[in-house]
Amino acid sequence: MKYFFLALIIVMSGCSTKEYISNTPKLLILKTPKIKFSDIAYIHKNNESVKVDLYMAGQVVKSIEIARLICVSKEGCISKSLFNKLYLNSAYPDTIMKNLFLSRPIYKGINLHNTQEGFIQEVYDSEVSIQYTVTPHATVFRDRKNHILIKIKDIANGK
Repeated sequence: MKYFFLALIIVMSGCSTKEYISNTPKLLILKTPKIKFSDIAYIHKNNESVKVDLYMAGQVVKSIEIARLICVSKEGCISKSLFNKLYLNSAYPDTIMKNLFLSRPIYKGINLHNTQEGFIQEVYDSEVSIQYTVTPHATVFRDRKNHILIKIKDIANGK
């Protein structure tokens, strides 16, 4: 019985509310073969996870939480590799979504070129044709081969 309660506490703590150290509104554009979204999103960040609340007409329509798994409201939680396979491209590394929303280098920093305001990364192979740009006011990920665009822009700045 003691082990049952210990297991229950461990399971419940995994579902507990996380505290985020950053909560910023952004203009988010997601264009993938399975997802089409262009509106306001709130991006919540902490050291271990990112949560993206997608809004339309002032209402949350979907939440995506990226931690050990990727949890999509109403659909449940799946592995990062399965998320990539279902929603993006199976060739992408498991860390890609988290790195995009944190504006970090992708693909372990391959072909990274620093600029005055951030960096540019280009990744080309038989499965992807990626141009990824990060500035203080915008993050733009474009994979021309797979028809994927993820753009995250500041709202307040207007750039």
